[in-house]
Parts: sequence; structure tokens; C-alpha cells
Amino acid sequence: MDALKDWSPLTTCNYDPLKAGSIDCTDTEPHDKAISRAIEAHYEPPHGLKSKPERTVFVARFGPQTTKNDLIDYFSRCGEAVSATVVRDIVTGISQCYGFVEMETEDEARKVVRRLHGSSLKGHTIFVDFEFGRSMQGWKPRRLGGGFGGKKESGQLRFGGKDRPFKRPIITEPRK
Repeated sequence: MDALKDWSPLTTCNYDPLKAGSIDCTDTEPHDKAISRAIEAHYEPPHGLKSKPERTVFVARFGPQTTKNDLIDYFSRCGEAVSATVVRDIVTGISQCYGFVEMETEDEARKVVRRLHGSSLKGHTIFVDFEFGRSMQGWKPRRLGGGFGGKKESGQLRFGGKDRPFKRPIITEPRK
């Protein structure tokens, strides 16, 4: 089984929407419009984030009334939360229900992702994962056809991430 010796559920190289969209990373052509859109899209991470990407976590699915102070208080349960940012609509100023929290150390960031993903903040089950926008070259968000999460039911083949983790591929020996 030499094919799996270097296999990892997370990629550390440049992000490639075509490979992220493939269940076994062997696709050579886009299989849906989202992957084509991701390949053609230009994305820059949100401006104004002064936090260090290796100790910053992405938080989503919290309520529209949640403030950055709420995030700091909640995330301080697992370590020292240095800063928080709630992303808001440029025109209306309404919360987009996602943001970023910077922790004091990388270990605390890992602890937060492990412990607080799927927990409840003000009645909303939150999504917590590492920030990829600045730490993984070429990464694009799901709204541009990128991202790691996908749903089999919708015909999208972008598997992986916290909601649908990558599973080690099954490789069988050829029959002789």
C-alpha cells in the first residue's frame, strides 16, 4: 500500500480547486460550474485583518446580534482571545454572521478548533475552523466555488473540512 504512505487529510501545498473538488485528487477537468468559477475567480482575504494567520480561527454561523466582545468572551474559555472581527456587509453594516478570532498562541487556536466547533453561542451552533484565506496560497472561499466543504446530495464533489472530513481512499490490490 505505498500509494497511501504520504496521504494526509489536510493539504499543506497550494490550494487547487480542481484537486479539492476531486474525491481522489485525480481530476484533470472541472466537473461542475463551481470549480470553473473558482479557477477563474480572483480572491483577496478581508482587508484590515492584522492578526497572525497561524493563530487565527474562522468562526461562522453565529447570530446576527453577536458582537466581537461576545466572541472574545466566548473564546476566552479555551485560552486568551487577543482580538475578534465580525465581518459586516459593506453597504448595510449588517453582520454576515461570520468572523475571525485571534488567540494568544497556536496551541490555543488548535484547542479552540477542537473544543468549540459545534458548540452553541447564544442559541446558534457555530462552525469553528482554522483560517485558510491567508495561510494557504491560492485558497478561495466557497461562495466563489472554492472551499473544502461539499454535499453529496447536491452533486458537489468538494469533500473535506470539518463538516465532512476527508476519508482515506480505499485502494485494493489488483487481482492476479
